[in-house]
Amino acid sequence: MLMCKDLAGIASDYIDGELTGQQNLSVKMHLMMCKHCRTFIGNLRASTELMKAHSSGKPNEEFMRRIDERVKEALKTWKPHDGDND
Repeated sequence: MLMCKDLAGIASDYIDGELTGQQNLSVKMHLMMCKHCRTFIGNLRASTELMKAHSSGKPNEEFMRRIDERVKEALKTWKPHDGDND
């Protein structure tokens, strides 16, 4: 079963349609059960669309690397709340 931390690691690939059939199915099953991850995916989609709409070109690679590092650090210390899969 896909966990919230696992979903956070592959969320952008899911939105971009880059997952395998099995991974895609796992994400969809998790999203059916977890309202927090549904919100996360919705916010990530909205952020991605906003960046695309206001972007004049390719994002700065160093900036993207720093964002990735911060997300990974946050996920290391993240602890699920009671009822996280409801």
